[in-house]
Amino acid sequence: MKLLLDENLSRRIVPFLQTAFPGSTQIALSGLESASDSEIWQYAKDNGFVIVSRDSDFQERSLVAGHPPQVVWLKIPNRSKTVVLNILLEHRAEIEQALTEQNLACVELSHHD
Repeated sequence: MKLLLDENLSRRIVPFLQTAFPGSTQIALSGLESASDSEIWQYAKDNGFVIVSRDSDFQERSLVAGHPPQVVWLKIPNRSKTVVLNILLEHRAEIEQALTEQNLACVELSHHD
């Protein structure tokens, strides 16, 4: 399962995701920094990515359009790169189960200190 991180998530965590989520990247690294949500959605769909975002936009789109692509919605305030990375890595099994086994359009994750 490869992740496409939204522009609101740091591209600097991409290398640290490769073991758990091989092939993952970030919007700016994919040349999509000025792309619309529709263009990002289509790119993810065409290239087999799961979109990861802190915004509700993609979660809302998944309700209307269905999937693919699937979405991981990080319901967290603006946090450090380390916190975001740890959330994704710590919840890897939950993400894979929800998206692969349960075939959900979106999985919501939050972080409690």
